[in-house]
Amino acid sequence: MELSGAHIVLECLKEQGVDTIFGYPGGAVIPLYDALYDNKEHFLHVRTSHEQGAAHAADGYARSSGKVGVCIATSGPGATNTVTGIATAYMDSIPMVVITGQVASGLLGKDSFQEVDITGITLPITKHSFCIKDIEKIPGAIREAFAIASSGRPGPVLVDITKDALMAKGPYERQEKLKEQQNDDSLDVASCIEAARLINEAQRPVIYAGGGVSYSGGADQLLYLAVKGDIPVVNTLMGLGNFPRTHPLSLGLVGMHGLPESNMAVTNSDLVIAVGSRFSDRVIGAVNAFAPKAKVIHIDIDRGEIGKNKAVEMSILGDIRGILLELAKNMFQKNRKDWHQEIDGWRHEFQSSGQRLHAKQILDCAWEKLKGDAIVTTEVGQHQMWTAQHWKFESPRTFITSGGLGTMGFGLGAAIGAQIAYPHRKIVHIAGDGSFRMNCNELATVATYKLPIITLLFNNQSLGMVRQWQHLFNSSRYSETDIQDNVDYMKLVDAYGLRGRKVDNIKDFELALEEALTDGKGMVIECMLHQDESVYPIVPPGQPIQDYILE
Repeated sequence: MELSGAHIVLECLKEQGVDTIFGYPGGAVIPLYDALYDNKEHFLHVRTSHEQGAAHAADGYARSSGKVGVCIATSGPGATNTVTGIATAYMDSIPMVVITGQVASGLLGKDSFQEVDITGITLPITKHSFCIKDIEKIPGAIREAFAIASSGRPGPVLVDITKDALMAKGPYERQEKLKEQQNDDSLDVASCIEAARLINEAQRPVIYAGGGVSYSGGADQLLYLAVKGDIPVVNTLMGLGNFPRTHPLSLGLVGMHGLPESNMAVTNSDLVIAVGSRFSDRVIGAVNAFAPKAKVIHIDIDRGEIGKNKAVEMSILGDIRGILLELAKNMFQKNRKDWHQEIDGWRHEFQSSGQRLHAKQILDCAWEKLKGDAIVTTEVGQHQMWTAQHWKFESPRTFITSGGLGTMGFGLGAAIGAQIAYPHRKIVHIAGDGSFRMNCNELATVATYKLPIITLLFNNQSLGMVRQWQHLFNSSRYSETDIQDNVDYMKLVDAYGLRGRKVDNIKDFELALEEALTDGKGMVIECMLHQDESVYPIVPPGQPIQDYILE
């Protein structure tokens, strides 16, 4: 059949099983939105307030559902507004396809209105970028984009299409969805046997689990291996949820804001089994002092990560699920009681005291009220680290946060994407007042689509994490980190037609949260925190992770 290029784009999206699109209209994508008008029964299109919000929503949709997120933006500023969202997805290995409109091919290279080389701009932050000028190339590009985005180590792909290609007419033949580009399924059994031998011989092994476990679907296999070997598990920020936090073997977050027992276990281990993690600087601190007595086994799908940040004794490349099962098959059942008793000696209980409202109180109360059954998104800063430390994540894809890029303004868009993916699940968006200012325009999207997102706004009237660093490392020279302009967030929330509650004690917070959970409507709960409340532990940048500051 003969269709316009724009209709072909949508038909190819249907081939991929796409039914949800996040985007914002503009001149170069008018043909695409005109075609969308004919396909209202098939696609839910979520128009955000800003293209960056659309990119973050597509990202949150992908992280929570495991599907490829799809975002549409127009040329020029529309396309450049997605760049931060694309970079966020790239750093955290999130499958996403971003379709941008481009000026007509005859206008390329002439500094035309809203012309920008978006494929060139995004080259370093995508797995692949396509620039399509001919209608006949549209189907192949869309199909390949999805295969690339979701295969191997996932990531974002950009497809830029000129307006004349979208408007042209050409033949279209439906194809079945291409299978994802398959990785080499051959399992390196010999390496697995050797790694299992090292695990069997170890006296103080630790599993260091990252986001790759969640994205590979390997959480069950990780649990099986850890239990069989009686091995404690530490998690990176991106790995939280891939091992149940309430399990006795879980030590929680490791690294700059890692818990003492987690950091000390790694430091004193004799074997580190790194699974789907990349040895980020925020985790390992001083490279030579990270697990100084330990051999390191690195399990990953991306060869480029092996030895990039940390030298390893051996590596196993491939699908994490199969590797973990093969390891477990060759491991002995173990009881490492002495190792666990040693770790228990490093535990430090963090208790809130006094009459002030504390972050830990808020998070503990919220977790209890929700019974842990929620998808949590965060912005970036102190509230993010408090959440990572104190929320007990029990399953994969329930903690959605910007890890690698550290994007303030990410969380509300991501919450929108997660809520669209799971209309009947509780979505909790945790924000600091600094981050909230960067994305509060997306409250309009929350209101428009009647999304029951609960935002916990931690308001300490400062850019808290930067202020904390200024206190610790810059002699309390607070430069541009105090926010004392007294914005009335409750009036702002009301202006968007949403509900808000402002609280300064735990009893009022509990009542506000119960109201939000009972009514099932979107609410912003502004939690007033003291300006000097800080995130502890903290390891000074570049220092060994055992050199943490507790207060």
